[in-house]
Amino acid sequence: MVLSIESSCDDSAIAVTEIATNKLVFHKKISQEIEHSVYGGVVPELAARLHAEALPKILEQCEPYFKKIKAVAVTTSPGLAVTLIEGVTLAKAVSVALDIPLIAVNHLTGHIYSLFIEKETLFPLTVLLVSGGHTQVMEVRSLTDIATVAKSMDDSFGESFDKVAKMMGLGYPGGPVIEKLAKEGDRKRYDFTVPLLRTPKFAFSYSGLKNAVRLAVEKSEPQDYKDIAASFEYTASKHLVHKLKKYFQTNPPKNFAIVGGASANLYLRGEIKKLLQPYNAQLLLSDLEYCSDNAAMIGRVAVDMYKQGMFTSLEEVSVAARVKM
Repeated sequence: MVLSIESSCDDSAIAVTEIATNKLVFHKKISQEIEHSVYGGVVPELAARLHAEALPKILEQCEPYFKKIKAVAVTTSPGLAVTLIEGVTLAKAVSVALDIPLIAVNHLTGHIYSLFIEKETLFPLTVLLVSGGHTQVMEVRSLTDIATVAKSMDDSFGESFDKVAKMMGLGYPGGPVIEKLAKEGDRKRYDFTVPLLRTPKFAFSYSGLKNAVRLAVEKSEPQDYKDIAASFEYTASKHLVHKLKKYFQTNPPKNFAIVGGASANLYLRGEIKKLLQPYNAQLLLSDLEYCSDNAAMIGRVAVDMYKQGMFTSLEEVSVAARVKM
């Protein structure tokens, strides 16, 4: 079994995954949403302190599995440096105490592997990653062959939802709130401009759309928020669909996946599904409970890394807030 730890942002999570079968035998996550909602976003120092309190408590519940643990895996990048350190510190302690090797896992690879929790991998795969920190398209051929072909030039898809919710005073996290509000609104009432519509560049941008929404909010009343939310969600998703449609003209998809916290957005899922129909492409989606940050996805990556002997020494393991893929 592999014990895995995730602390890249504001979720403290630990999982235990069976190496031979990919079976998830233990998984627990403690969210910090309530603590950070007061500030309208994640406060890194507060998140780190809460990880220091929560992770050891979760680890205690894993004690019955200690004798069967063959390696400990931990997210090392990307993420908030101060919160990643909390997970790495605990992983090092477990590695020494149980005399087992350590596996350093890339958080973005973890999101890709959220598709394969308790399943076998399926490659090659074109992946759209949408989260609070990332919006990018990757061509994934294997665990060690992942190429980013497009990414956001500024804000991410998920981040824009959080910021729009903050503009309306709707709290944090904003994704679920905006999605719920949008269901009641008119998607065509506000004619927000689709970002980068006239440029052939394969990239994403949400800063301009976010500013357009801000201006609409300033001129509106609370009863208009549902229409603003619906029009924003429509335009933000149309931006992704438009760029993917252009990309598919020269790179038709066979297996396509949406991963990351914002992949839980049901409207986006529906639009991508319609986009893929002419290509008869298979759409892969993570279970909703594994879209956001979790240790189960880190454990699933670690199983494959364990089989390939991809270990990192205690002296070499380090955290990185940003990483290129």
